[in-house]
Parts: sequence; C-alpha cells; structure tokens
Amino acid sequence: MPRIPEILAAYDAQLRASIPVEPPSGYDFQLHGPVLRVVGGHRGFIDAPRDLGLEGSAVDRLIAEQRDFFAARGEAVEWKTRSHDLPADLPERLLAAGFVPEEPETVMVGETALMTAEPEVPDGVRLRAVHERTDLERIAAMESAVWADELSWMADDLHSRISADPDNIEVLVAEAGGRVVSAAWLVFRPGKDFAGLWGGSTLSEWRGRGIYRALIARRAQLALARGVRYLQVDASKDSEPVLRRLGFEAITTTTPYVWSPVRG
Repeated sequence: MPRIPEILAAYDAQLRASIPVEPPSGYDFQLHGPVLRVVGGHRGFIDAPRDLGLEGSAVDRLIAEQRDFFAARGEAVEWKTRSHDLPADLPERLLAAGFVPEEPETVMVGETALMTAEPEVPDGVRLRAVHERTDLERIAAMESAVWADELSWMADDLHSRISADPDNIEVLVAEAGGRVVSAAWLVFRPGKDFAGLWGGSTLSEWRGRGIYRALIARRAQLALARGVRYLQVDASKDSEPVLRRLGFEAITTTTPYVWSPVRG
C-alpha cells in the first residue's frame, strides 16, 4: 500500500465536504463558505476541507453562523473534525462556541484486494443483503440495543439512502435464529478510490466469533468487484485492534463536536 501521507492526501482531496451524486430524499447539502452543511438527518452535520483557509475571529464567525443556523431550527449539529485539520486551534474554538466533543475514532484505510478472504461465520449464522424497510427497522432495533440508545432514525436514514442511490450502498445483516445479531453497510463513492465501511455493530453475546471480520470480508469482495482500491473506516476503540490485525492502517483521527439546543 502507498505511504500513509499519500493515502491521507487522497482522503482529504476525495472525501472531505463531498456532496453525494444522488442525495437521499429529505436531505439538503449546502455549501456555506468552506464548509458543507447537511440538513435533514437526525441532527445537522458540518464537514469541511482539511484547511478552512481562515484564522482567528473569522473562524469564530463561521462556527457561530453554523451553530445559529441550527439553533434557529431547534436542532443539534455535529461538526466533524480530524486531528490534522487547520487551523490547529479549531477544537478550542468549537469548545468556546458551546460544542462538546464526543468519543474520537481512528480513520483507518485498507487495501481492498487484501481484505477479501472468504467470510467465515459461526454455525447457525448467515450473511444476507437487505433493502426492505422491515429489515432496516430490525437493524435499527439491534443498533439501539447495542448502544443503549434510541436509534430508530437509522431505519429512515438507510431507507432514504437506498431509495436515492441503490447502486451505491449495500446493507448486510448477520442473522441467527431469525434474529439480526450484527449489521453493516458499504457505501460506494463513484469516481473515488475509497468505499466506506459503516455500521459493524454486533450484539454483545455474539461478539468474538468472527462476525465482524466476516462482514468486512464480504464488503471487501463487493468493493473489489467494483474496482474500488481502498476501504475506509471510522473505527471505535473496540474495532481498531481487529482492523489492524486485518491489515488496515491508521491515517488520522476524527472527533465529532456536537452543539445541542437547550431544551426548556
């Protein structure tokens, strides 16, 4: 695989503040100065190029404009940062504007061709591609159980993305006894060197049995068939060791900074 600086440069050039070819229904992608503002999800989203091209009070004004836009809508908003972003004091300025950091993740990249071993799952488990609304609701229920959070919005999100651009998202479940025990999806980016691996959550009693690795391998097979060079993952601290063993390498870290309106 090329040196990490080369991969990071491609990541920054191809994946930052990028508007989908076929935006999901109900989502609005707005370029506002250097940042991309996304409206219509379960909370607002801000993405940006590696270098905002601004410093000092100009950065503060940009942050305040985005915060105030979503405040007027009564919505929370996530500003996605990376550890190599400029200006270097962006996190401190987000904190000063009332944004709160969530858990950081490691951005990891693997060469697709090296990740395509035949998926191996435990007896009684099968992998299946899904697209029907009922299956997406089962995924959302499983994710809610895994994260002890209300994630029913995930079914709407996946359904909108599949409806808008079915050729560029593959949603997979691992089932046992008719129950969804794990799920993950693969997002293609036409014309880019990268496909994104998302999801990958597994019920606690089914962890450590190779299901996560099998879902990576199956998605790698699908990506290789489409000629995708790299797989990219925003990895949690639990997933990172598994991905490293599979040959993924860390290229940066990402931390979401979230502003939420005060509820009366």
